[in-house]
Amino acid sequence: MEKLALRFKGLGDPTRLRIIRLLDHGELCVCDLMAALTLPQSTVSRHMSFLRNGRWVDGRREGKWVYYTLAAPEDGIQAQVLRVLRQHLPERGQARKDYARLLAHLANKTEATCSTEA
Repeated sequence: MEKLALRFKGLGDPTRLRIIRLLDHGELCVCDLMAALTLPQSTVSRHMSFLRNGRWVDGRREGKWVYYTLAAPEDGIQAQVLRVLRQHLPERGQARKDYARLLAHLANKTEATCSTEA
């Protein structure tokens, strides 16, 4: 029960649900999430910590940035929750706006983009 409670705590914030929606696109750098969410690096990193602790995301470091992906479900409950989130999050107005900003950011992203957004 403790593990399950920690996992659900990771989803217990609107911003973290927005992040889950964005990561459904694939691997994203913290700078990509910052651009899509219009939030500072410190805020995004704090939310990513909750998602990592709940085992919703995996991360890898490259230079000063961390790149995140959705974690592979560890059990049936996590798989079902992800399935429901994937079905319903794209319908939410804020999630649609975030996703549109993400796509615009990625379309204009250059190699230097992240290095200038610290």
